[in-house]
Amino acid sequence: MNSFDSQKNNSRRSFLQSSACGFGSLALNALIQQQAAGRQASPTSSPSPLAAKQTHFPARAKRIVFLFMQGGPSQIDLFDYKPELARRSGKVLPYNLPEIEATVGLENTRLLGPTSEFWHQGECGLYMSNLLPYTARHADNLCILRGMQADSPNHPVAIRQLHTGNILDVVPSMGAWLSYGLGTENQQLPSYITIIPGEGERNFGSAFLPAIHQGTAIQHVGSSPDKAPIRHLTDSSISKDVQRRRIDLIQSMNRRQLNRLETDQQMEGVIESFELAFRMQTETPGLVDLSSESKSTLDLYGIGDSATDTFGRQCLLARRFAEAGVRFVQVSLNGWDHHGKIAEGLRKECLTCDKPVAGLLTDLKARGLLEDTLVVWGGEFGRTPHTQQNNGASQAPGREHNHHGFTMWMAGGGVKGGMTHGSTDHFGYHAVDGKVHINDLHATMLHLMGLDHERLTFEHHGRPFRLTDVAGNVVNEVLA
Repeated sequence: MNSFDSQKNNSRRSFLQSSACGFGSLALNALIQQQAAGRQASPTSSPSPLAAKQTHFPARAKRIVFLFMQGGPSQIDLFDYKPELARRSGKVLPYNLPEIEATVGLENTRLLGPTSEFWHQGECGLYMSNLLPYTARHADNLCILRGMQADSPNHPVAIRQLHTGNILDVVPSMGAWLSYGLGTENQQLPSYITIIPGEGERNFGSAFLPAIHQGTAIQHVGSSPDKAPIRHLTDSSISKDVQRRRIDLIQSMNRRQLNRLETDQQMEGVIESFELAFRMQTETPGLVDLSSESKSTLDLYGIGDSATDTFGRQCLLARRFAEAGVRFVQVSLNGWDHHGKIAEGLRKECLTCDKPVAGLLTDLKARGLLEDTLVVWGGEFGRTPHTQQNNGASQAPGREHNHHGFTMWMAGGGVKGGMTHGSTDHFGYHAVDGKVHINDLHATMLHLMGLDHERLTFEHHGRPFRLTDVAGNVVNEVLA
């Protein structure tokens, strides 16, 4: 299709949609009545793009909950203890800084030892920070990836790669790929939900995949009664019956337009989105309403405590959506970019996330959901073993970005618990063993969901695209 045809089709689509929205209520109702009176049976429609689909091979997990710690949590202060770094804290750097990376403020920097104490936890003896006492209770369920690597130390680029597998192109997010490959278990809900996203729409979008697969954003989590979790979810001004008939009218116009065009991916997405939005009005209000939860459950997530209330609500909603059949749920927590005062900052963020995350794992396990729910925790990169700058007494030190070697963890969903995979050097700067690139992480996540990352493709711009681009290997060592 050439650009003129594309513009013409866009104009037709815009005209139909604006015309439908611009009808006066009397004229619209009259047309609805005419349509209802003279409606003829429509041809058998094709299956919904969100219908559950067959996996490539037996899946270990049915759903994923991704806990995104935006900013770059410090692996050497939380999960990757380095005795040599502790001994040489304050000394000059024993390694050269990469020449291709910015070194502003690092010319006179020094090593910075761990800012927290480490304890052995669980039967596996996992050595981790005392800043995460609640998460530590799940040490035997955690699979710690200590050799993670990404391609950029820049926040926007690294976040894009973590979410989409690509640092340059506008491509679908991992949640959109899972939705495209598997559909959803609950036709009343989206297959992909992101709760209080802070990373930008591009990172939970569907790009060239049908629009129905993009993430549905939950903007509020019930801590403020005057704000709806999903905008425009309900319309109290008219009955559901009238809403249904209005949608039927608009959809009939959309389908006639689609028939004339023969194929129009955006219009197909509009049609499916209208239907999904209407179905969501039935089930979603109850799911985002936490009033039915017991006090013990609310306490488990730290709801009611000022430090953990908001993030606790996010994690509880994630459990509710996962239990209801949503394939991919993301929960985001910003605040891990500690260029200064890292000791203080880490304590604050760990206090915010520790109890809710542990509550989520406890709740999933108690309900028998953890065994087929893959939980993934981590940020776009980690932090350096050296300080951000040669800090004086007036400012507590922080750490720079480090994409050469950092830590993420997984739990449930077919991974081995109570183990670590990979390692960094003596200072926690570079991954040296068991390296797991972001592409490898994505390949492993898809594998656990029963999908071959090399077979899950979509033709675009004359070539097949996939989440892992032209790379990625499944990390078989972590599979249960």
